[in-house]
Amino acid sequence: MAPTPVIRLHPEDSVLIARASLPPGLAVAEGVTTMDRIPAGHKVAVRPIALGEPIRRYGQIIGFATAPIAPGQHVHTQNCGMGDFAKDYAYGVDVKPTPNFDLPATFEGIRRPDGRVATRNYIGLLTSVNCSAHVASLVADVFKRNPFTGDDPLADYPHVDGVVALTHKTGCGMTLDEPLKLLRRTLGGYARHANFSAVIVLGLGCEANQIGGLMEEQKLAGRLRAMDIQEVGGTRKTVEAGIAFVKEALTDANKVRRETVPASELTVALQCGGSDGYSGISANPALGAASDLLVRHGGTVILSETPETYGAEHLLTRRAVSREVGEKLVSLMRWWEEYTAREGAEMNANPSPGNKAGGLTTILEKSLGAMAKAGSTNLVDVLHYAEAVTKKGFVFMDTPGYDPVAATGQVAGGANLVCFTTGRGSVFGCKPAPSIKLATNTPMYKRMEDDMDVNCGTILEGEETVQECGQRIFELMLKTASGQPTKSESFDFGGAEFAPWVLGATM
Repeated sequence: MAPTPVIRLHPEDSVLIARASLPPGLAVAEGVTTMDRIPAGHKVAVRPIALGEPIRRYGQIIGFATAPIAPGQHVHTQNCGMGDFAKDYAYGVDVKPTPNFDLPATFEGIRRPDGRVATRNYIGLLTSVNCSAHVASLVADVFKRNPFTGDDPLADYPHVDGVVALTHKTGCGMTLDEPLKLLRRTLGGYARHANFSAVIVLGLGCEANQIGGLMEEQKLAGRLRAMDIQEVGGTRKTVEAGIAFVKEALTDANKVRRETVPASELTVALQCGGSDGYSGISANPALGAASDLLVRHGGTVILSETPETYGAEHLLTRRAVSREVGEKLVSLMRWWEEYTAREGAEMNANPSPGNKAGGLTTILEKSLGAMAKAGSTNLVDVLHYAEAVTKKGFVFMDTPGYDPVAATGQVAGGANLVCFTTGRGSVFGCKPAPSIKLATNTPMYKRMEDDMDVNCGTILEGEETVQECGQRIFELMLKTASGQPTKSESFDFGGAEFAPWVLGATM
């Protein structure tokens, strides 16, 4: 049987979602025909909605009618806007036992001497300041594989996944309180990351983010090689010294071997970017099903992008294992309200032009779809940006909604795998963690098949259920963690996307 032209997500919804572009005059429900052309992934009213009345999707409020809406009308930015409404945080009322599977899944990981498990084996070059970025890149480029020509300087080191320079645009001209602490926490998380077998940190020498201060504050002594360009004697000498160190480190790095380890050693960053009206129907809930499987196998998932949880946070506080955990999440929302107001912005500015073209109207609607990535298990912890993840299960980390900045914080916190849903199409990578791309719809998957790892559009077409697609994603998580390359890795993505969150004034 062919799927219906529209999708009803909840019996109480006042809108339906177009499965494909719908022409005017098409019957979409009993007594309801489309009055306008409804683009694919967009909303059509299924009953009259009065001025100021809440508009519901997923059974939740996604906005309020800014004009009277008749059944069959297109519901979008022209007639749907933000508004205030009471939220019942009901801390912990939906907490439930999450029993682990009797036979936990496994993957082939790399066990480090300190017991942690890596999914990849990189040598990293971090920079304390933008002034040393080019020098770090010069060192890494000597060892760079070319995915188009097949040239491979690391051919003699088959157990090393690469040498990567992770550079950024700050490190000086900044205030020495929270902005510097945030940068150092991010760099410290990467320096300690299990997916690095060796790390160099390169500085200029006179920057605010002194390497000595970074190493002391983040307790990195003995974990990395430090070099200041001014002290070493300039660009050429620093590059030569960096190359020599990498060559020395390659021999030890190549000695690693993969071994069977439990899935509990996986910490997965949940990300979405270039979302569309299908994200909350197909890829996000399918990733949520995979997240639930991983948590039941003892693993960890990290939901982030605080502005893209705004308006739906009351659904997460109900799953918080304690009132303290729930209140930490609510306090983050208050901070973001104050932060955006101070910057002359508003939370509803978050949906991008691409999001809106794909059918998402308000941040409330986007948030409800985005949080589906975290499945249904208990919220066990709430962390600040780039803080180390120490608890197993579903955790939340405070980050901006901008994908590279959010993922950078998650990986700094210890994520050794990234799962990234996209409806409009994204080409994101995140070294040293592999990034799996999940397409929300089949047309985009086929158009960008070189970049997409999983097609979740099968859910929209009725070919598989959310749970079946989630099982497929979970199995790919294990294969990827075992060394199977992702599409983004085939193009060597993941170095340029390193983007620490920048707070405060640049002076």
